[in-house]
Amino acid sequence: MTIRHVKIIMGKELRGYFNSPLAYIFMTVFLVLSSWLYFRSFFLIGQSSMRDFFAILPWFFLVLIPAMTMRLWAEEKKLGTFETLLTAPITEWEAVLGKFMASFTFLFITLVCSSALPMILFFIGNPDWGAILGGYLGSLFLGAVYLSLGLWISSNTDNQIIAFIISVLVMFLLYVMGESFVLHTAPQKLVPFFKYVAVGQHFKSIGRGVIDSRDIIYYFLTTYLFLYLNVVTLKSRKWH
Repeated sequence: MTIRHVKIIMGKELRGYFNSPLAYIFMTVFLVLSSWLYFRSFFLIGQSSMRDFFAILPWFFLVLIPAMTMRLWAEEKKLGTFETLLTAPITEWEAVLGKFMASFTFLFITLVCSSALPMILFFIGNPDWGAILGGYLGSLFLGAVYLSLGLWISSNTDNQIIAFIISVLVMFLLYVMGESFVLHTAPQKLVPFFKYVAVGQHFKSIGRGVIDSRDIIYYFLTTYLFLYLNVVTLKSRKWH
């Protein structure tokens, strides 16, 4: 695997994002809606905290990230460039990592655009910077898992709408598995498993400003798992 090939694919996909008006529409809608919902409760509570912002962020991710990933492989198949890419002198890992890094960079830029919120808190109060940094770090980790999952789902279909719907459903299940209403109804033997597998549990832990190595390992392993499954899917299609 060469970094140059990964950069080439990454650059191509990034240009695809920013050459489309949809990218700017999604970024604008995300920033406006999330900021509006946050400040709506901010003035009621009167605290210099971004806890409410990071509480609603995973729900925005359920729509934003599937919209980002649904086209990454499905569009290649629709345009007939999927087979060309697989027969090019690049490895499956290079193709997968290039697309993943492009979508992760786009997500990172979107989150950076929301940095005006903590700056506002800095001027009007005394925010907890540990919790804010933890929230952004947790958002990037959560986004990486969702992106790798959406990328894998997109590689299994040539229909972007189907990729979007399945991604939303699977991401939603992964998040709510650790919620109290699920844990209270689940068999007691499965509760520890649900708590560990649920992405929301690890996100909330990091969002409190507590950087636990178990949470970081979970995010790296889960992201790698879905990227690996994506590579396996590409190899099976290449073989066929």
